[in-house]
Amino acid sequence: MTTDRRTNRRLIVLGSTGSIGTNTLNVVDHLNRTASASIKVVGLAAGRNIKALIDQARWFNVENVAIADADQQQQVSDALPDCTVFAGPDAAEKLVHEVEATDCAAAIVGAAGLRPTLAAIRHGLTISLSNKETLVAAGELVRPMLSEYGATLIPVDSEHSAIFQCLNGHGSSPRNRVKRIVLTASGGPFRTADKQTIQNATVDQALRHPTWSMGPKITIDSATMMNKALEIIEAHWLFDLPGEKIDLLIHPESVVHSFVEFTDNSTLAQLGPPDMRTPIQYALTYPDRAGGCSDAMDWSKLRGLSFEPVDFERFESPKLGYRVIEAGGTAGAVLNAANETGVKAFLERRIPFGRIVELTGEALSEIPVERVDSLETVLDADRRARQYVRSRLADLSPTPPVPAR
Repeated sequence: MTTDRRTNRRLIVLGSTGSIGTNTLNVVDHLNRTASASIKVVGLAAGRNIKALIDQARWFNVENVAIADADQQQQVSDALPDCTVFAGPDAAEKLVHEVEATDCAAAIVGAAGLRPTLAAIRHGLTISLSNKETLVAAGELVRPMLSEYGATLIPVDSEHSAIFQCLNGHGSSPRNRVKRIVLTASGGPFRTADKQTIQNATVDQALRHPTWSMGPKITIDSATMMNKALEIIEAHWLFDLPGEKIDLLIHPESVVHSFVEFTDNSTLAQLGPPDMRTPIQYALTYPDRAGGCSDAMDWSKLRGLSFEPVDFERFESPKLGYRVIEAGGTAGAVLNAANETGVKAFLERRIPFGRIVELTGEALSEIPVERVDSLETVLDADRRARQYVRSRLADLSPTPPVPAR
C-alpha cells in the first residue's frame, strides 16, 4: 500500500447502520487497531436507526452524521451535541458535499443511495461500492464521471470483488483478454424447490438464506435471484464486458465467489468463507492486504465444491439482467425501481412471492427506454417504474401461501 493510501484517510460511511455499513465499521476498527492504518471516520449516514447511529458516532468520535428521517433530527442532536446533524431525504448527499473526505463506503441499499454516491464521485473520492443500484440505474453516467472527476470505484459485492481481484494486472479494460467471467450464486433458500413452491413462498421462507446474513431487501433479491440480474448489469459496467461474456453458475457452498476464464483458457478464481468483511477489507486496503478480521478457510474440512447451471425456468430473473444490457438507456433504472417496489409489497404481504419478478418484467416491457443523458432522466425512469408497479398492485390481491414441505 502506498503511504498516502495508508495515512490521513477520511472515510464517510453511507448506510452505516445496515449490514454492510456495520461490517465496514468493524473492519475499520480492526485495521486501525492491528494494521498501522489511519482511517478517520468523518461522516455517518443512516435511515431511521438512530440508536445504532448514535452508538457508532460515539465509538468512532464522529463529528458529522446524517439521518434520513427529519423528525428524528432533534433527538440525534440532543444525543450528539458536538455533532453536525444533517437531516431529511437529501441528508446523505449533503453530508458528502459538506464534509472533507478521501474515501466513501457506499452502502445505502436501493435507489436511495444513488444521489450521495454520485456526489462522492463528483468529489473524486475512492468509493467502496456495495450499492448495486448506482451502476444498474446510472452506469451510463457513472463511467464518464469517474474519468472526469478522478474518482475510483472498488467493488464490495463478494462476486465483483472476486472478479476485480482476479483481473488485477490485466489492465483497466479486460475485454480482449477475457473469454468470460462467471458470477457464482448460492441458489438462495429455494435452490431445490419446485416452481409452484417458489411462486407461493412466504416472507419467512424467503428470508431464510442458507449461507449469507444480509438485510431483508438483499435477502429477498437472493431468493428471487434478482440479485444476479443486478450483478450481471453491474459487472457489465464495472469490467466493460458485453452480456455474452458474463455467465452464472449455482455454487451452494459459497466458497468460490466468482472466477475469470481468460482467452488462453486459463482460469483464476477467488475463494474464501462467506464473510462480507473480507471483500470490505480488500476494498479499504487496496492495493495492499492486511491481516484479516474474518476467519481463514479451513481447507481440511472442505470435502468438495459443487457447481450447477441456473434453471431459468424456475428462476427467470437473471434473464432480465441480460435484457437490460441489450436495451441500454434507462432500462436498468426501470428494472431496479420495479423490483424495489415489488420487494417492498411482498415484505408487506401485499403480493405473492412470484409476482415480484413478473411485475419487474412487465415494467421492463411496458415502459419505453430512453437515452441516459442526466440524473434527472434516470430518476424519471425510476419514478415511472414505481408508479407502474403501484398501479398494478391495486389490481392484485395476495394468494394464500403454499405450506412449506
